[in-house]
Amino acid sequence: MISDKMNTSVAERSVRILIADDHYVVRQGLKDVLRARFERLEFGEASDGNEALQLVWNQDWDVVLLDISMPGRGGMDALKEVKQAKPRLPVIILSMHPEDQFAIRALKLGACAYICKDSAGSNLVKGVEAALRGERFITPSLADQMAGHLHKDHEGLPHEVLSDREYQVLCLLGSGKTVKEVAGGLSLSIKTISTYRTRIIEKMGLTNNAQIVRYVICHKLIDLEGGT
Repeated sequence: MISDKMNTSVAERSVRILIADDHYVVRQGLKDVLRARFERLEFGEASDGNEALQLVWNQDWDVVLLDISMPGRGGMDALKEVKQAKPRLPVIILSMHPEDQFAIRALKLGACAYICKDSAGSNLVKGVEAALRGERFITPSLADQMAGHLHKDHEGLPHEVLSDREYQVLCLLGSGKTVKEVAGGLSLSIKTISTYRTRIIEKMGLTNNAQIVRYVICHKLIDLEGGT
């Protein structure tokens, strides 16, 4: 049963959830998790950001789940466009990346939750329940991170000037991945990633990959135990 605290009009009909992830198996797994909790569901599926946006423009949804690392237009870019066009539509960001890399950025852009895929079971259900109530879902670990963020002076840090995609590439390069590996992981060309790397180096006043790695580690932009 859907929580009694949820909007009555939603509880009286099927909940419509759009799942955008480039992996078919992941989409099916997410649907299985949600079906085990909610009785009446309708799903839409998209395999990339552009397809997801078309479905958002053309149909009505109660919740949108966006994978952060889809081919072409990723989840963060799609999130921006969704919130600009439909600011009241709840969007949950799904990611293999730990919370300390992208969660605060996603919440600032309007996401109602940031769910790591390795804990997508109960957290996904809680996130969707919160979204249907018009609330945010924030894990205890993310709450601690946000509290720490408020007490630190981040103004002027070099990585704050990066775009979301540039920041994503920065973290991946900082984890020790090569340009080729980053390109493969994001389904982008090596030339495109090389361009992002050049922009990152110019904006941050760095000179090479070794400095990128040192910067990322020094500012704790990656989870050293879990990697990226």
